[in-house]
Amino acid sequence: MAVGHETEIKLRLASRAAGRRALMRLGVKRSVARHFEDNLLFDDDSRTLLAGGGVLRLRRTPTTALLTYKGPRSVRQGVRSRLEIETRVEDGDSMQRILEGLGYRPRFRYQKYREAYRLGRCEIVLDETPIGVFLEIEGPPGSIHRIAAALGRSRADYVLDSYVSLFFAQGGRGDMVFPRRGPGRGGDGGARRGRRQGTP
Repeated sequence: MAVGHETEIKLRLASRAAGRRALMRLGVKRSVARHFEDNLLFDDDSRTLLAGGGVLRLRRTPTTALLTYKGPRSVRQGVRSRLEIETRVEDGDSMQRILEGLGYRPRFRYQKYREAYRLGRCEIVLDETPIGVFLEIEGPPGSIHRIAAALGRSRADYVLDSYVSLFFAQGGRGDMVFPRRGPGRGGDGGARRGRRQGTP
């Protein structure tokens, strides 16, 4: 289990190829190969987590499942910060049934293809989503700012909203999922469809 504060920004990109070119210029090393992620956000019938700014997420990938709680977000030193508690679970389907037994229901589903890189104390991920391609830079705020500057970006380029918020801000309806076949190999993960969660 990992407990800590997530501090990160997003940068919007024109394409995956543009993102990879930018990463190669930085001299980063890939730590996780490109893979598909299927995410479900849970809440109770009163939307208690949403009202308090929290997130309860079950993520499935082809090789693992992760359960994550995120606390209310804030902006510190120009980056988004929030408490994050995350643990690997052996069986994602069983975990979903446990959550549902406790009164939590899937409220929103979102998908992406992700590959991860390391540079110093930061993790940089390249995300392909149904609403576009992004770099996420997570680490100490000073390191985040230096990496962004090395990419030719300023704080005006920082995206501090979640993918859920961005999806609905762009007029999205329902869940943020790819068509039956996404932009690369792999299906949609087969997880149950969620319902609109809101904008954590």
